[in-house]
Amino acid sequence: MFTILPIKGFIDQIDGFFCDGIHAGLKPSGNNDLGFIYTKEACTVAAIFTENRFQAAPLRHFLSYEEGFKTNFVLINSKNANALTGRKGIEDINTLFSQLDFDLINPVMSSTGVIGNRLPIEKLVNGAKKFDLNSKSGENLSKAIMTTDAYPKTCMYEVQLEDGTSFKIGAVAKGAGMINPNLATMLCFICTDADAPYSEIKEALNQNKETTFNAISVDGDTSTNDTVMVLANGKSNAYNKEAFAEALRLVMHDMAMLMVADGEGAKKVAAFEVKNALTKEDAIKAAKALSNSLLVKTALFGEDPNFGRIASTIGASQIACDDEKLVISYNDVVVFNKGEICFDANIEAKAADVLKKDKYKIICDIGLGCESFTAYGCDLGYKYVEINADYRS
Repeated sequence: MFTILPIKGFIDQIDGFFCDGIHAGLKPSGNNDLGFIYTKEACTVAAIFTENRFQAAPLRHFLSYEEGFKTNFVLINSKNANALTGRKGIEDINTLFSQLDFDLINPVMSSTGVIGNRLPIEKLVNGAKKFDLNSKSGENLSKAIMTTDAYPKTCMYEVQLEDGTSFKIGAVAKGAGMINPNLATMLCFICTDADAPYSEIKEALNQNKETTFNAISVDGDTSTNDTVMVLANGKSNAYNKEAFAEALRLVMHDMAMLMVADGEGAKKVAAFEVKNALTKEDAIKAAKALSNSLLVKTALFGEDPNFGRIASTIGASQIACDDEKLVISYNDVVVFNKGEICFDANIEAKAADVLKKDKYKIICDIGLGCESFTAYGCDLGYKYVEINADYRS
């Protein structure tokens, strides 16, 4: 048995972790753009990355270490993705680390921002030399990694085990645009003082990604830099495999939902619940098709209960389906029931009221089996175009 309690604060509350964020001159606005996570002793690190074939230099640098390596330093920058920079992008990371006077053990880097530019090494080195490695400012770090994010994304939990021991786990993340299943476009750093072994961290990461980061969509694009990284320093001497996996799931789910809610210009979060599909693959395919559909997203933006777009997207996904078995609901408002259109003026008004809410479910009962899956998405409107038309400024 175990108890998981949400707590306020940032990852700097976790014993042994230090972090901060500063302005190093990458963002013209003067906002924070460079941050770090540091531990005095090397800690276990496990990560999962984007499925984009053009993985950015920081990911390739991380993967150049032997599997199961330990690190004590993560350097994170925004405004420059260090992607499509080839071998020189990796060399730039090594050059940067070689110019820092810190006691570094297998340092790693994570970057987000514009693709196709080399790192401004001089700015980054000069900025990093200002770091105080004893600093505990998770709030500054959370702001340093933001790009088009409207707000920082963090969460914290304490896990109390049956034997009286406990550990903490928390995260800081960024992500608002270029978000699509197969990780979302984001950086997510999860820190814990649990004494968790590498193999079980990696197992829990892979297990939980499918219903969290791989189940969200803002715009259907997948970035070159997507990273979910777990750092475990073992300081608590506490661990339980089941409790850790569940706490990690909660953290990943919290971060994923914050990203969808902060989709560039988004005002609505929709859970697309597909149930009673013939196969699990069908349930996943249909739910993700709905969360990715631009026609569905724009209907959500217009608060228009256009169930025809829902049905059309399900049919286009090529899953096994039959309109005489399909039921479509907005929350508990049924608008299509096994071939019957339930869409008189009264029902349409009730469905429209659902879409006026900030969060709701769109439930699609396929009626052919017993498999289900829920994907998460948001509306897409004028603000998204405005933000991305001017992204490089």
